[in-house]
Amino acid sequence: MSVESSKAKLLGAFLKSRRDRLQPEQAGIHQSYGKRRAIGLRREEVATLAGVSATYYTWLEQGREVTASKVVIESLAKALQLTADERNHFLKLWDPNDTGTAPPISTTLNPQWRNIIDQLSYPSFISNEKADVLAWNRGAAELLADFSALPEGERNMLRLLFTSSELRRRMLNWEEFASHSVAVFRTYFDKYIEDPWFKEIVEQLCEESADFTSMWRRHDVQLKKVSRVTIQQSDASKAITYEIQSLASAADYPDLHFCIYTPIQA
Repeated sequence: MSVESSKAKLLGAFLKSRRDRLQPEQAGIHQSYGKRRAIGLRREEVATLAGVSATYYTWLEQGREVTASKVVIESLAKALQLTADERNHFLKLWDPNDTGTAPPISTTLNPQWRNIIDQLSYPSFISNEKADVLAWNRGAAELLADFSALPEGERNMLRLLFTSSELRRRMLNWEEFASHSVAVFRTYFDKYIEDPWFKEIVEQLCEESADFTSMWRRHDVQLKKVSRVTIQQSDASKAITYEIQSLASAADYPDLHFCIYTPIQA
């Protein structure tokens, strides 16, 4: 599977994925001429809804380096009925003032942060926007994975989700949680487009997991927010649903997050 490697290509692929998702009836189109081949809307239909020419829209979707105004981007977002997260992501892909160069991702921690999560009674870890697990407490090791036994390069929650059969077996809402995780990771992939690591891990996971490939092709995007996961306990006595609180760290390290698994009382 090829992985897009420019903002124009990413924007075009995102447009196509949202067009494929939207059905004519949802867009208020009740008459159609000729046999429909498109999965969702036709390019011409999106262009009409957004008030742009079909040729111009086609160029955008093909990932050509064409100039688009914010008014056009907003019109396309409305025509494709983007969610708030999708609209913000779409604007970032379009932003002509964005150089595409993001600051380096943090890989080191303040030692005091390790002490903080060690003191927490709930399973907790600290990760960066690569989904690397940089620090964890005993609860996280018991609930999710024995991170200390993994090579440093494999302490990655996204990779574990798709390559650890044990974690998948115990995660009772695995598909829902994995889809959410891929959608969040896609926002980081597009943000760090110049970092080859992101392209490499996507290519690797596409080779290793058909499920990841399917979810990646959806081009779903979502900002990190409170999510839930239900995990069978290691002794198989019961399953517990956790609400995952993701807290951003100090302003000097905006890409780091404290992930705290808080059990929901039945």
